[in-house]
Amino acid sequence: MDEQWFEKFRVQLDEYYAWPALYTFKFIVPTGKESEVKALFPNHTISERPSKNGKYTCVTTSALLPSSEAVIKIYEAAAKIEGILAL
Repeated sequence: MDEQWFEKFRVQLDEYYAWPALYTFKFIVPTGKESEVKALFPNHTISERPSKNGKYTCVTTSALLPSSEAVIKIYEAAAKIEGILAL
């Protein structure tokens, strides 16, 4: 994801949400990487669901965030996790 993509995403977030807002994150990671995603959301309730074959885990959480910039910072940090897919 490049800077242009993030800028377009920021505009879409600001059009859709009135900040602060509850934003839901959903990631798919290789099984065993769940703790890396959880580290992005200290003190939040996180749900996990393994894939049918057990190779991947879906990690979902919602967070009350102050701005679109806060959402983007989390996605930027998540992008550093090997094998992650953001939904």
